[in-house]
Amino acid sequence: MATAAGLLSSAGIPRVWPIARTGQDDPVPTPPPTDVIEPHPCTDEVETRAEFDRRLASGSLAGLTVQGLRLDLPPAPDFTAVEVAGALFVGCRFASREVGADLVRRGANVVPPFSGLPYPTQPSHLYTPDDLAAGFAEGGFAEMYDTRVYEHFRAHGGALPDVREALGQRLHDHGVDNALADATRAWLAVHGPQSVVGIMGGHAVPRGSVPYRMAAVLGWELARADRLVVTGGGPGVMEAANLGAYLAPRPAEELEAAIDLLAAAPDFTDHERYTAAALRVRQLFGQPVRPPRPRADAGSVSRADSAVLAGGELDWARGGGLAIPTWLYGHEPANLFAGRIAKYFSNAIREDTILRLARGGIVFAPGRAGTVQEVFQAATKTYYGTDGASGAYVFLDRAYWTRELPVQSLLRPLLAASPFGDLSPTVHLTDDVREAVRVLTGAG
Repeated sequence: MATAAGLLSSAGIPRVWPIARTGQDDPVPTPPPTDVIEPHPCTDEVETRAEFDRRLASGSLAGLTVQGLRLDLPPAPDFTAVEVAGALFVGCRFASREVGADLVRRGANVVPPFSGLPYPTQPSHLYTPDDLAAGFAEGGFAEMYDTRVYEHFRAHGGALPDVREALGQRLHDHGVDNALADATRAWLAVHGPQSVVGIMGGHAVPRGSVPYRMAAVLGWELARADRLVVTGGGPGVMEAANLGAYLAPRPAEELEAAIDLLAAAPDFTDHERYTAAALRVRQLFGQPVRPPRPRADAGSVSRADSAVLAGGELDWARGGGLAIPTWLYGHEPANLFAGRIAKYFSNAIREDTILRLARGGIVFAPGRAGTVQEVFQAATKTYYGTDGASGAYVFLDRAYWTRELPVQSLLRPLLAASPFGDLSPTVHLTDDVREAVRVLTGAG
């Protein structure tokens, strides 16, 4: 082991050793085994009251996991003649404590919802914009669900919570993980992983600016090309991309009109006006018009997924796409244009989740340290093929990415040395949104 003295020369100057190029990464050319990284559909999880009632009527809940259900609402279920050994009830509410205690006595496991938390400890569904904005009409920004959860998060240690809070947050984030897998399963079954495109970029880009309008047109074009737009769920470029996807069924003139209305409240630090403007646009433009659905390959879609498609449950994907924000940045107002919102407490899980999903490529609009971090975090996954094949890396604003932050000069040589061959051609720089769309969709 080197000692402090051994690090210095006889003259007291730090020694410099030549870098040994051992090729230490060479023996690691493959991603983790496919059974580790591929999603695993679970048939033993019960997340709706209708499914619970069906299972209850069968006479057995043994071995099932029941998540986040209000089993205290009428008609309250009668468990007395039902087999419950090995069942797990997480975040469920019962008609009385005695009901939960009896389930435990009969071999079930019960993790009740934590008292005093403003958020569910096991959400069974992703958030909607209405969920996060609940309370704004009555009490303004301070009374929104999203704001109340953030203030609770800050009051209980923020990123370093106490044990009780940490357990509640971990259960919540696991529920979001699970709900996200459920929400995206039907889309992926029809369109495949290469149909999911991530859009990254600066959160401080003001509404109405040229970069904001470019990101909105990008989201609009991609959603119209049947791409699921995924963002980090913040303001700036992220809100713009989800806004474009939200208005994708409408003509470009309406997208321009919506941006002009939002531009009256350009700065996200003005929380009240910023949120009010978003809600006003949603009110004026209403729920997204349902676009015609492409014909699916019947051989690639399960009966259950076909039923979901037929029932219109994927309209959210074509009417705003997906946002994946975090309460670590809860000082930023909620992005209210995504169709579904997977909001986490853990920023690390949230960032990895965005990049894991975006297998159809990622667009990087100008941004600072956070965006650069995402560039190379994504590059790590691509280099090692961690989540399978990656799509294109499209950098919007050629001058920015070649002069101000020349990340491509590091990225191209790195990807050229991937164990899977030269991947540097996946890097594209452009100033043209429509060229970016062509690269990402293979059109033209």
